[in-house]
Amino acid sequence: MQRLVALGFGPGLFLCSAIVSAGAQEGTSDLVKRGEYLATAGDCVACHTAPGGKPFAGNYVLDTPIGKIRTPNLTPDKETGLGNWSADDFYRAFHDGITKDGSYLYPAFPFAWYTKVTRADADAIFAYLQSLEPVHEVRKPSEIPFPFNIRTALITWRTAFFTAGEFKPDPEASAEVNRGGYLVEGLGHCGMCHNANKIVGNSGLAGKLGGGVIDGWYAPNITPDDHTGIGAWTDDQVVTYLKTGTAPGDRPGVAAGPMRQTIEESLSKMTDADLKAMVAYLRTQKAKESYKTKDLQAFNAAGAPGAGTYLSYCSSCHKPDGKGVEGAIPALAGNTSVQAKGPETVIRVILGGLAAQNGYAPMPAIGAGMTDAEVADVTDYVRNAWGNSAPVITERGIVATAREKTQTMLAGTAPCAEIAQPEVAKAIDESGAAEALKGIAPAEFIPRLDALLPRIKAAAPGAKDDDIVNGVTTAFCKAGRDDAAYQTLGWHAVIGSFSNIAYSQLKNPEKQAATPVTAPVGTPKPN
Repeated sequence: MQRLVALGFGPGLFLCSAIVSAGAQEGTSDLVKRGEYLATAGDCVACHTAPGGKPFAGNYVLDTPIGKIRTPNLTPDKETGLGNWSADDFYRAFHDGITKDGSYLYPAFPFAWYTKVTRADADAIFAYLQSLEPVHEVRKPSEIPFPFNIRTALITWRTAFFTAGEFKPDPEASAEVNRGGYLVEGLGHCGMCHNANKIVGNSGLAGKLGGGVIDGWYAPNITPDDHTGIGAWTDDQVVTYLKTGTAPGDRPGVAAGPMRQTIEESLSKMTDADLKAMVAYLRTQKAKESYKTKDLQAFNAAGAPGAGTYLSYCSSCHKPDGKGVEGAIPALAGNTSVQAKGPETVIRVILGGLAAQNGYAPMPAIGAGMTDAEVADVTDYVRNAWGNSAPVITERGIVATAREKTQTMLAGTAPCAEIAQPEVAKAIDESGAAEALKGIAPAEFIPRLDALLPRIKAAAPGAKDDDIVNGVTTAFCKAGRDDAAYQTLGWHAVIGSFSNIAYSQLKNPEKQAATPVTAPVGTPKPN
């Protein structure tokens, strides 16, 4: 532009060009913003961000049936990311599963679903990814044994299972249902977890959305079946669950595992209109029974070995009748997730615990102090007591396998977490928690938290109680994880007790301050 002015063109042309430039920038900004929303709907960050790594920089390990696949860098770094890719290159990978150099992508990348996404939406996602800060992150080698490491062999899979093509709206369906279908079958790639019968990356197998195992967790039936699906849920209950991980009314339970991550990173950030559209589409699917209750093995809950285990480890929170505490401890009785076809999610929660969410108290990793037999027995019990009905465990090795895969801070099998909310992290740091929580005995948990929590809440007035509970638990983990004094009780019991006291102190500080500390949460009661 300086060159044009120097050649004698007047200021009017300069102003016109500036307006055009501003308009182009505004258009690009809108495209990037739309791409960000679409990338969020596809939950791209989940698989392309390694633990402790930069967002979208890749090297997240996907544990697939054919081996461990490390994901690529999606930032616009020219050497290690997408900096030298064009929109055409990206669309080819997104739509056809073929990378820039012409090689086939492994179907762990859900291009069998993403092929349904329009070119315009793919371009918007690419524009968003190109707007990110470049991160130089070299992709580490995947661990895929022969013959699966021969990419040309993927032609067999592609021939059998993959057909490229954008989503085709149903002319007989409403605009809302078609929008929901586009999201469920495309960006949301819901069937990748919820299809009953899966070969990695195949979006068209039988058992569509009927529930199935994914990475050691059970993704439940989301067809309109009344017993094992969402048929008995209202639309509002399903939408609220997708948005928050819990459902109002008579639908107990909280999201766990990959679903919780999907809710936090993706579904909770989508518009209510899109969530409602997804539910509307799911209502149109054929209802599938995960199992028939008449075919279940007879189960005598009263005489089951898991009954004693439940009373020792679980009843103090979930109550002897399995009804929990409304708004604080989810009910197990009548819980749809508890009664899913597969026991994997129940087992993983017992072994790994749960952080606080949506007003519900954190659950200690009680299974860390139980034998595999006790975990299996109590899992069968809660899935078949109080009117519940679900298949019993037939493969006892399932608990040992789950224990090996369960890596959480509350179980003491994973590093201390990082506090995700900057305002909470700052408030906890400024409260002096790092020093105040070092070397304290369980009897000191209440008075120490009584001093810390008001300061943290005052410094982060807009923070959710859940985030403060989880944040201060992380601070305690970093202060005491290696303290030998806690090993007698067991670290999982100590941190579980601390986390629950922090929750109680926030919810009812006056009552909690007057309550003496007893055995850590998760310690079995005397018989």
